[in-house]
Amino acid sequence: MAIGECGDLSAHSKDRLQIGGNPLAVTYKDTGVDIDKKMSAIQGAKATIAGSHNANVLAGVGHFGGLFSLSSLKDMDDPVAVSSTDSVGTKVEVAVLMDDFSTIGEDIVHHCVNDILCCGARPLFFLDYVGTSSIESDHFQQIVEGLSKACKAHDCPLVSGETAEMPGIYYEGCVDLVGSIVGVVERAKILDGSEIREGDLLLGLKSDGLHTNGYTLARKVLLKDHTVHDHIDSLELSIGEELLRIHRSYYQQVSPLADHPAVSGLAHITGGGILDNVGRLMGGGLDMEVDWDSWEMPALFQAIQSLGPVPDDDMRHTFNLGIGFIVIVHANGLDEVQRALEETGKETTLIGRIIKSTES
Repeated sequence: MAIGECGDLSAHSKDRLQIGGNPLAVTYKDTGVDIDKKMSAIQGAKATIAGSHNANVLAGVGHFGGLFSLSSLKDMDDPVAVSSTDSVGTKVEVAVLMDDFSTIGEDIVHHCVNDILCCGARPLFFLDYVGTSSIESDHFQQIVEGLSKACKAHDCPLVSGETAEMPGIYYEGCVDLVGSIVGVVERAKILDGSEIREGDLLLGLKSDGLHTNGYTLARKVLLKDHTVHDHIDSLELSIGEELLRIHRSYYQQVSPLADHPAVSGLAHITGGGILDNVGRLMGGGLDMEVDWDSWEMPALFQAIQSLGPVPDDDMRHTFNLGIGFIVIVHANGLDEVQRALEETGKETTLIGRIIKSTES
């Protein structure tokens, strides 16, 4: 059949093919990507994002790149940039089920701030990526408000980002949230684990929930026979509310001690749990001994383990189990460091120590 010989196409099809007078015409919007809607959402979020900015930000949202002045680093002797990228993972699935995207923006900023804190760094600026099948303005605004709130709290402006509509890659309603951070530390003050030695002690700081890790397992167990709106007797809030607890930032509590001479390492407890995240800091010949009974595992983790049931080893390898950050400290400085950490009103728990490895 030649072009223009449409045969017995339905009336709807004939109308469709003659849009704008062009046979077979199809627009980007017809494929599910609405650029105007996306740009409107971004425009509406500009004021919120600008609220996170400080004097170092030289260009507002919308330019081809974020501009950030490094003049504030001139007082540093040997500044080293520290960067990190992460996502909130399948925690977004809970946000979708709860129709609540107000927390995940704070989650990703806190996650990235905590990561570079482990190197002794302070944050400079932040970038984000939001991927979805179709922009929902309300959800997007909630995410941006969370991002901006957390960035402002850490003097870490949100300088740039990407908002991508990709129907066919993301299912309808899905949101993918990724964050990247750049920070700075004096070369002489970098924490890389090289000062950790046998006899050092592990001071644990309590988490406020699952952080942003282990959600695939948590959802499989908790939502097997329940919905996100259900309540389990042992939990204070509904399942969904418990799972959306904000990933805590440890920056205000820990950063003043990052260059303390007794602090030999810092570990953010994310995927892999305590053993993997402390383990990545230690050199050869060292191991750790964790007293798993030195703190009470919070009710949410107990519920996951009992409803699974999930074996101890898998719980320890998947979740933070209530210890979200660990300060590794030389034994002779324990009292001073612990006292300083607890001056913030947040308690600490001695959970273990560094030992000599038994492996040959």
